[in-house]
Amino acid sequence: MSLIRTILSALYIVVSIALVILVLMQEGKAQGLGSISGAAESYWGKNKGRSMEGMLVKITRVLAVIFLALTVALNLQLI
Repeated sequence: MSLIRTILSALYIVVSIALVILVLMQEGKAQGLGSISGAAESYWGKNKGRSMEGMLVKITRVLAVIFLALTVALNLQLI
């Protein structure tokens, strides 16, 4: 049981670091003066789910769910 807890703790640390890095890699939601001129309606604004930014958002969501699941698993004291 101690081995499983050690493995989950190591995975928890890796997921935490990856989550921080992914959040820092994402662009801010405020467009600033670019949204005044209509730049937000460009091709990249409409197809954000297929871009690199969209992929970062999806990966962040998955890692957040894994982070929460590991947090619950490590705090249940079953392992």
